[in-house]
Amino acid sequence: MQVNNIRAVVFDLDGTLLNTLEDLASATNWALRHSGLPERTIDEVRRFVGNGVRRLIERAVPADTDAALLEKVFADFKTYYVSHCQDRTRLYDGIPEMLERLKGGGYKMAIVSNKLQAGVDELYELYFRETIDVAIGEREGVRRKPAPDMVVTALKELGAAADEAIYVGDSDVDLQTARNSGLACISVLWGFRDRDFLVEHGATCMVERPAEIVSLLNQQGEE
Repeated sequence: MQVNNIRAVVFDLDGTLLNTLEDLASATNWALRHSGLPERTIDEVRRFVGNGVRRLIERAVPADTDAALLEKVFADFKTYYVSHCQDRTRLYDGIPEMLERLKGGGYKMAIVSNKLQAGVDELYELYFRETIDVAIGEREGVRRKPAPDMVVTALKELGAAADEAIYVGDSDVDLQTARNSGLACISVLWGFRDRDFLVEHGATCMVERPAEIVSLLNQQGEE
């Protein structure tokens, strides 16, 4: 992968920087249970995430759920998750060190997430405010990934062009987002999707540890 002239890194959040799966599953099942609907396993929730929390709930409810009940489950999920988005969530091993090294190397960094902006804001304040410059979540007027809107917004706030940035994510949605935004993509293997799935969806650069991202970017200074 050519990484010449990169000065900005755009990160996905869930499955890339943070392991949020248990809290997402807990909030999903609380909302389902609150409406008397069957709960989902953590592996099912793993497959459902990636396209925003509304799509998560649409996939989690039974196929014959009517629109009014779907809206109730979605509202219950949002209420619960904002208050419980960090109960079991944790940084993946090696992420703090990677972010510190990138910051020390002068890279500008952003988060783009299909998570609700309120949840992104809370997690940003807890984990990333000292290292990452911008955090974009689901908000009015900005289309969710894989549309390029979030990345375009982040790069504008960072003051970086697309040809100066690289995208890091863990899913097929991230691969699509990077392509739609004109960015090269590094796919991480510690997240919610495995190597075979990522290769099937077009991944060409994959890393097993966060430190490898730093090594890849440092190569540009050696060429």
